[in-house]
Amino acid sequence: MARISFVNGHVFNSSTEAFEEKNVVCENGYVISITTDVPNDGEIVDLGGKYLIPGLIDVHTHGIGGHDFNAATKDEVQKMRMCYAKAGTTSVMATFASQTPDNLVKYICETNENRNKDDGYANIIGVHIEGRYLNPVKKGAHSEKLLEKPRLDELERLTEVMTPTPMHFSLAPELEGAEAFIKQIKKLGGTVGIAHTNATYEESMDAISWGATSFTHTFNAMTSVHHRMPGATVCAMTCDEAYAEVISDGEHLHPAIVNLIYKSKPSDKMVLITDSMAATGEPDGEYSIAGSPVTVVNGRAIILPSGTIAGSTLTMFKAITNMMKFCNLPLEKVIKYATVNPANMVGAKNVGKIEVGYSADFIVINDKIAPKLDGVYIGAKKLEV
Repeated sequence: MARISFVNGHVFNSSTEAFEEKNVVCENGYVISITTDVPNDGEIVDLGGKYLIPGLIDVHTHGIGGHDFNAATKDEVQKMRMCYAKAGTTSVMATFASQTPDNLVKYICETNENRNKDDGYANIIGVHIEGRYLNPVKKGAHSEKLLEKPRLDELERLTEVMTPTPMHFSLAPELEGAEAFIKQIKKLGGTVGIAHTNATYEESMDAISWGATSFTHTFNAMTSVHHRMPGATVCAMTCDEAYAEVISDGEHLHPAIVNLIYKSKPSDKMVLITDSMAATGEPDGEYSIAGSPVTVVNGRAIILPSGTIAGSTLTMFKAITNMMKFCNLPLEKVIKYATVNPANMVGAKNVGKIEVGYSADFIVINDKIAPKLDGVYIGAKKLEV
């Protein structure tokens, strides 16, 4: 790929959390220089004073554009990657809800067949399994008939098709077999989130000592706060070593709770996610997730008649602007929650920053006070829609 330079813009520096008037030079899909010099060769992209930030990263998303990773063909995976890119998300952890082991293997393989195509669509950087190894008491949208205790034989079968991509598991650590399961995932280079759990505070801390490093959609499907029995939720809020996933749609969490998590967690341990499902970007109607039928009304995904929330129709860009509003934060303070932090949480390399050696995945926004998406570049290639 020819040299491409982005000039005359405000470039986000993740280290200083500030915009700088710099030029970004890219080659073969990667950043090779960030400079004040004006490039004199190759293609020039004039940003016209707009803002260049890293492409957004969603490490917990089940689907978009009418499709779900749990049942997507190779062609449908490609369509999903296009939809993610159009919404400003340039890197995705394909998230699989509860499913039979045979189907998990089948659709992980389908996803891997269309993972990174150098076609200017979002890259699938890894696989996230949020399912099966969950506590039935906190199953949420997951069908109980698909749940199972953590088993090392299943883990071996799944990781054979998940590697060498970053792999992340969300599970309930109080289940029988969880300790060995978590330790084996860590040994294999994967990461673990505490999820759909009735764990006590002490059991949650035990899971962290075994190798768990995050809490999946914090507060949701998790032991509630009680002043004498703090549970997993309080552990998520007070354990500085662990990441806390946050769905900032105003539905899964009240804005005040989003603000509480923001004020509780170290700034490098909060991660915005969407937990999006197939209805994202699609009309209201009937859908499914994790083996359960879902009705979407006014963009709200629920399981009837229980009213259980079943994922979201949120995008990462909307998650950022909501976070700004909920916590009264400038854009510069929120970007890391949707870029470098999720990359670090799952161990993804060379994404999440505008730095030399990193993938040239960017989004352009027109204004940092009231941001609107103005362009998407993946591997320095502009998304044409």
